[in-house]
Order: sequence, then C-alpha cells, then structure tokens
Amino acid sequence: MNTQKTKALKNKAVKLIPGMTQLLSKRPDRFGREIWPTYFKEAKGVSITDLDDNVYLDFSIGGIGATVLGYADEDVNQAVIDVINKGSASTLNAPEEVELAEKLIELHPWAGMARFARSGGEAMSIAVRIARAATGKDKVVFCGYHGWTDWYIAANLGKKEALDDHWIAGLNPNGIPKGLTGTAIPFKYNEIDDFKNAIKQAGDDLAAIVMEPIRNFEPTQEFLDIIHNTAKEKNIPLVLDEITAGFRICNGGAHLKLGFHPDIVVFSKALGNGFPISAIIGKEWIMKSAQDAFITSTNWTERTGSTAALAMINKFVKNDVSKHLLHIADLVWSGWEKLSNKYGFNLHLGGFKPLIHFAFPDNHLLYTTYFTQEMLKKGFLAGSGFYAMYAHTEDDVKKYLSACDEVFAQLKLHIEKNDVQAQLQSQIAQSGFGRIN
Repeated sequence: MNTQKTKALKNKAVKLIPGMTQLLSKRPDRFGREIWPTYFKEAKGVSITDLDDNVYLDFSIGGIGATVLGYADEDVNQAVIDVINKGSASTLNAPEEVELAEKLIELHPWAGMARFARSGGEAMSIAVRIARAATGKDKVVFCGYHGWTDWYIAANLGKKEALDDHWIAGLNPNGIPKGLTGTAIPFKYNEIDDFKNAIKQAGDDLAAIVMEPIRNFEPTQEFLDIIHNTAKEKNIPLVLDEITAGFRICNGGAHLKLGFHPDIVVFSKALGNGFPISAIIGKEWIMKSAQDAFITSTNWTERTGSTAALAMINKFVKNDVSKHLLHIADLVWSGWEKLSNKYGFNLHLGGFKPLIHFAFPDNHLLYTTYFTQEMLKKGFLAGSGFYAMYAHTEDDVKKYLSACDEVFAQLKLHIEKNDVQAQLQSQIAQSGFGRIN
C-alpha cells in the first residue's frame, strides 16, 4: 500500500497542531500511529478514500458515531446545499431552528423547550449551567463521559483518577480552576451505594444528576427508581447525556426505551449526520432559566446544522433506521462470537447495540494493533470497536467477517509462535491520554 502522502501530512501535523488532531478519538496512536491512514480525501456511504487513494470500508467507529446514516448522505447533503445556496447566516435568524425545536419536542413529549449549539461538549456545559441557574446550587453528581469542559474535568482536581472508570484514564486537570474542586462528584452506573455516597457528598448544594442513559449495559429498575426518587425529593433536574446514545435504538433518545424520566436531555453526534449541531431539550420550568444565565454564541444561529438535523431526523424516522442499525450490529456481534469460539480467543463482547466492541482477555492492545494492521491490508478500517451506520449492508458485513476470519487465523498462529509484536509495522495502539508530540 502506498502511504507516502499520508505520512508526509502526519509529519507536518505533529509539528503544527498540539496533539496532532482536534479529537482525541481520531488520533492515529489510538489505532497504530504508523499504520492508521489518519486523513481522508473522500467519504461516501461506508467507503473512505485516504490521501494516497487507498479505499477502505469503514467497520470501525463510523465518524465517532456522528454519521449514523453513512458518509455524505444524499438527502442530508442536498438539504444543506440548498440552504447554503440561499445563505447559511445573516442578521436575521434561521426558521429551521424553530422547526427543529418542534420536531424534537414532538418526539419527546415530556419536553417543552429547546436550545441549540454546535458540539456535544459545549451543549453539556449549557445543560449544566441551566440546571445550576434553575436550582441556584453548584454541585453536580454524574456518571459516564460528558466532554472536555471545566465542569466535568473538575472531578479530577480532588482525585486525579476520579474519571478513570468513566471513559479513559489519565485525564489531566491542568488549566481547570482549583476553585472548582468538589463541584463534580462521580458515581458508577447501576451501583446504588456509590450513587448514595455521591449524593451525600454533594449535600444541600446539589444542582443536578448528570448521566448517560446507557453505555455498556441497561439500567436496573432499582437504579432507575433511586435516580428518579432522588431527583424528585431534592427538586433537582435529571440531565441525560444522549450525545452517544441518541438516535440509535429508537426515534430519539434511548431514554424513551430504557425507562428514564429526565428533565433535560442533550443530543449531538447522530443528530446532524456529521454536520455540527447539538440540542438541549427540557421541561419548560427548567429551560426558562436559560434566560437568566448568559448563554449565547454567534455560530449557534448558523443554518446548516439545524437543516441537517431536520433532514436526518426525517430520514431516520421514515426508514426505521434504528431497526437496520440493530440488525447490522447483531450480525457483527454474532460473527465475532463465532470467530472467538473458532479460534479460542475468549473475546469479551460489550457495548450497547448498535455501538459494540470486543476485547481480548490478554494483550488486548497488542493483538488489536495487529488486527487493525492486517485488516487495513484487506481494505477495512477496523479496530476493536464497531459503530453501525444505515449505509452498512449485509453484504458489507459478510466481506468484513470473512476478512476477520483470515486475520484471526493469522493472529492465532503468531500467538502460538509468541511473535505477534515482531509482526507489527507500528507502535502498539494507546488507550489512555498522553502527549503525541
């Protein structure tokens, strides 16, 4: 494979951009720094062409979950192109944002109002600020991953490894004001005693409960009950981060299927199918507090994001996209299971369908790096995670699993020879947070 242009741009980027990329999840060291294509020239459906004209089917993390329909979806793109030609921004406001608010509230009848931004992290900060404004309190108890901003990373000020069980280890709180120590208190999903301890630690200054509705497993009824009862008893909002889970398992937030009764919900990623848009929806009494807090930005009024979201939602609902996503994920999951049994890998399968992953019980990063390397040679972007897209077909899955079979067979032989690392053409993939330049 020719990778000359890709390598040249990587070498330039590492000198010009701190961290090399804008998103940690897209850094090449997450897959294999020397082998991962890193940059794309063109993306359509589930096919990606890199700078050196190598073409891959994407069976990895699907635009980090943002392109739920597939790359360059024709319906979404056409809607955006139409409004770009008419003007994407002006002194006046875009009517599409009102239509999008109506659409989201129609899908989530418990909500009464909506605000919009452009990214998930900033939308979560908006949601937390609204909750604090509504309650007049400061402390937030949370579980799950909620972005890069101060309110969340502040959890690592008091205990540097506080966030290790929620996303990745080693997140450094450098740059976070030390005065925020103790304002963000983590608890573990489905662990009631841990939740009770977090609530006790927050005391009378509790502003909100913030959590993802699902990540690797579903909530127990007992967990749901204590979450809801605590929010009600203390008269504080339950804020659900649906940035990853939203528009996957149903037409809207996963909470509609899982039994959560939130007060605020945040969407992003899938909402715009790759175009920048995020939404904060909530009950009217809470959302009105946004008028008493300073929450505003020029680019939140830009037109393409709300237009893309409307086109995405309409197509998602019309085509019952969640059913297809779950079907594709089922095929991949069952394929992994069969191959795991065939080669005796004893893979751990996890995640929630349609966002799934596998893990080797031993030497996971080493074996996954080899897997990625060899799958690239066969024309697949593939790691240990898979995000299903509407553009994935059953035929794509068959080709992918056939390639997996061949690579797993090779891997098995090298494990037996104890020479897997000797086969690598890259550093071993990294899972934590660290410097890249």
